[in-house]
Amino acid sequence: MRRAVALLAAALALVGIAGCGGSGAEPGAPKGATLVLDFVPNAVHSGIYAAAAEGFYREAGVDLKVQPPGESTDAPKLLGAGKVEFAILDIHDLGIAREKGIPLVGVMPIVQRPLAAVIARGEAGIGSPRELEGRRVGVSGLPSDEAVVDSEVEADGGDPAAVDEVTIGFTAVPSLAAGKVDAATGFWNAEAVALHEQGVPIRVFKVDQFGAPPYPELVLCTSEKLLQSDPDQVDAVVSATRRGYALTEEHPEAALGDLLEANKSVGLDRAEQQAQLKVLLPDLSPQPFNPAVLQAWAAWDLRHGLLEKPLQVKEAFRFSGSG
Repeated sequence: MRRAVALLAAALALVGIAGCGGSGAEPGAPKGATLVLDFVPNAVHSGIYAAAAEGFYREAGVDLKVQPPGESTDAPKLLGAGKVEFAILDIHDLGIAREKGIPLVGVMPIVQRPLAAVIARGEAGIGSPRELEGRRVGVSGLPSDEAVVDSEVEADGGDPAAVDEVTIGFTAVPSLAAGKVDAATGFWNAEAVALHEQGVPIRVFKVDQFGAPPYPELVLCTSEKLLQSDPDQVDAVVSATRRGYALTEEHPEAALGDLLEANKSVGLDRAEQQAQLKVLLPDLSPQPFNPAVLQAWAAWDLRHGLLEKPLQVKEAFRFSGSG
């Protein structure tokens, strides 16, 4: 495979980064654009790096730069201000951004189901979410974590108010490994995999098995402005990204190699990323949005306080052209 060009360092400030737009470019030359990731590069992004390495973006007429987020990166604001053209967002962040008046649009699901879960220590003897009552459960402090715990306990017939939630930040893995908490919120493709690799006995309760609809956790987004002014560029990036994830399905080891090659400076662990990709593969299928699922997700977010008012799903997601 042809390898992607070297990535911009994560520590670089994003202010001023913008697509080339064609200004000064030769006729027919690929149009520049930047895509900001939701997190440091990892297995869930394999399709993007495979598409870059294979030249799918350039074939579609886009010179795409993939930008890991910096410490102060606020991808929704960068998108809304036109500083970048695309971003991978957690679906809850997309809904919150629109509620704040930032006109963003989801144009393609990256993963087909929620990644959020409650992870319980195997030694804690927790057989189901309702048994979290009276237990010490670690949460990061994000409202979405509380929503996950409440949804799971309630759906399993328990009382969410009886759970002893403690804020542990993003230390689920060491906190569970050391027995500081009985359970914690985390991603089944990340924290759960890391704990398994460390040999820590755990039980994983996925949120879409307890109360939540099977919403796409991560979404490729752009701004309403770009979607209106240059729909061809949006279509090109969506099409190339879909090809990248289709390739990942067919040749996961090759896609993993592209991810690792493009991120040598990050020092990703091959075994860890391979384990993550293995559990993710069934849900990385590049399918279009399901309107009914998104309506159910918006209602779930509203019920659990992640949104303050009903979301207009037809405005927040692009259904035509996303398949």
